[in-house]
Amino acid sequence: MSYTKQLQSIIEDYRRTEQPWPAQAHDIAVWAIRTERWKPQPETIINQCADQLSRAMREEYLTDPQGRRVRAKHVATLEQHGKQMIMWDDIRTASPIHMEIAFQQRRRSVVGDCCQLKTDVDSYNENNPHGAHFQLSLNFENDVMETELASNPLTSSTVLERQSSRPVDVVQASV
Repeated sequence: MSYTKQLQSIIEDYRRTEQPWPAQAHDIAVWAIRTERWKPQPETIINQCADQLSRAMREEYLTDPQGRRVRAKHVATLEQHGKQMIMWDDIRTASPIHMEIAFQQRRRSVVGDCCQLKTDVDSYNENNPHGAHFQLSLNFENDVMETELASNPLTSSTVLERQSSRPVDVVQASV
């Protein structure tokens, strides 16, 4: 059984023992450790440290010369010495090839998230017992523009007017 399957089994055990649900992952972890369903292994501790380091790199931002807040560290899965390696680099020093791969992979990840979100929404719409229906828009142009406008106080009023005349793309529910 894979490690992920083992963790999923712990979650199902948590639910079967009538613990509070919905639950925070932290509460499930406390229960799993207390009941000895999960014990730290040396590899697990190393992986946990690596995950935390990755999270810290993912959350490191800097301000570029134009005043934009940009992610400082970028990850790319590369082939080195016949092995796939997950390599982090700094945007200020990374090679163009590293950044091209990092940008392509991040874009693919966004597309994958959107596909899974659409599948989840479609399934919920067709199977939920409440008769609720969510309409999902995957056009993010307005969202991106709105975020850019909010982060740039020097934006011209014409761009603001053009933005305000467009419909907002959100998930909308009807019951």
